[in-house]
Amino acid sequence: MAFRPLVGLEVHAQLLTRSKMFCTCPVEFGSEPNSNCCPVCTGMPGSLPVPNRKAAELVIRTGLALGCQVGEYCRFYRKNYFYPDVGKNFQITQYDEPLTYDGRMDLSVDGEPFAVGIRRAHLEEDTGKNIHLSDGRSLLEYNRAGVPLMEIVTEPDFTTADQVREYLVQLRRLLRYLEVSSANMEEGAMRCEPTVNLVDRDEGLATPMVEIKNLASFRAVYDAVKYEIERQYWCVENDAPMQRETRRWNETEGKTTVMRAKETADDYMYFTEPDLPPLAPEPEWVKQIADDLPELPLARQERFVNQYGLPQYDAEVLTEDKQVADYFEAVTEACDDPKAASNWIMGDFTYMLHQSGVGPSECKLEPCNLAKLIKLVDDGTISSKIAKDIFPTLFEDNCDPQQLIEQRGLAQISDQDELLALVDAAIEANPKAAEDYRNGKDKALAAMVGHVMKATRGQANPGMVNSLLRERLGR
Repeated sequence: MAFRPLVGLEVHAQLLTRSKMFCTCPVEFGSEPNSNCCPVCTGMPGSLPVPNRKAAELVIRTGLALGCQVGEYCRFYRKNYFYPDVGKNFQITQYDEPLTYDGRMDLSVDGEPFAVGIRRAHLEEDTGKNIHLSDGRSLLEYNRAGVPLMEIVTEPDFTTADQVREYLVQLRRLLRYLEVSSANMEEGAMRCEPTVNLVDRDEGLATPMVEIKNLASFRAVYDAVKYEIERQYWCVENDAPMQRETRRWNETEGKTTVMRAKETADDYMYFTEPDLPPLAPEPEWVKQIADDLPELPLARQERFVNQYGLPQYDAEVLTEDKQVADYFEAVTEACDDPKAASNWIMGDFTYMLHQSGVGPSECKLEPCNLAKLIKLVDDGTISSKIAKDIFPTLFEDNCDPQQLIEQRGLAQISDQDELLALVDAAIEANPKAAEDYRNGKDKALAAMVGHVMKATRGQANPGMVNSLLRERLGR
């Protein structure tokens, strides 16, 4: 039997709105427990929901970026189930009439392309949170209840855990570019639930579908999917019993374990939400949202390679964050040296961002001053070492690099007579290195170059120093 894995994925992403999905309670991560609650989001009898227009806009924005159709008419449903973190015993969601549907993402892993069908991206509300204590008690936290949630459901188009991981990486990147979700998995703003089974289409056979609940990191999703595929292959090979079920990922033991029998749509008793009217997005509004879409990350990555001649790796790193990509383009436009701009931004600039805990749009260093620094290195005014030495000051103070160099007397020494004297002193101070170099050991030159650079505090023109040393040593 030729079984092959088929994996589908549900991703829940909290939307970047100021208020909740059906009430005016604020959305604030890290607030005091149960401080952002009202009768609507806690499900008090008689309270009535009012839909959040901004949340609908963000789902449409995402759907359009994923190539989805926008529904002309869609309704909210009640998904009924009893659980302590669902105060009203049902979740308001969408069912067979989603806000957006029928999209696609084209991706690749190790150069092998694959396509992922997007079944739908729809609106719903998030649930609260159970906090289980070691003494057996449980606490309920409702700040998250009612937060606008987008559910993105794929077709079962993945065949490997690597494909699943790549999809999640690119989806998170897209959500951040679109500014629809922080997608911070560590804050619960993005959660994943894969469904896995094995299918032999030639024989018309399939193993029961298994859903893995509430995975909160790329590593957990990758490991859980990989394990579950291997577990089901083992079950098939050993004729072990299998059933349609929901499982949880045990990270400590590195395996999935049974949580409960898998529910079906009938179990949730979906019915139309009577307190909410249908949604009918106006065509003009949808067009405006489409017109406001930014250049998407994969397209921008490809353009960086073609337009700026960057290596694929550089383009991928620079376009991971929209603010970083914007900053790179501003620096490149001012200095006309894309590779140097890329090196600085991926290196010292990113390091300083992490050290200071700010984003590119919040840092003081303007792109024009980083561009000036790159030009000063390119034209030989300062060495790359001097540039790196003064960069932290530039980053903190956003000063003009030319003025800083003049104030500190850091201009590169390029006077030939001055350098000749320094080169002669270096040869005299390193007789063994000089002899080794004359005998064909090229690496010995580094000791004498280092002597000159140390004597000048890095201000000597390294190219001229190398050239003059070779002349003096007869090679």
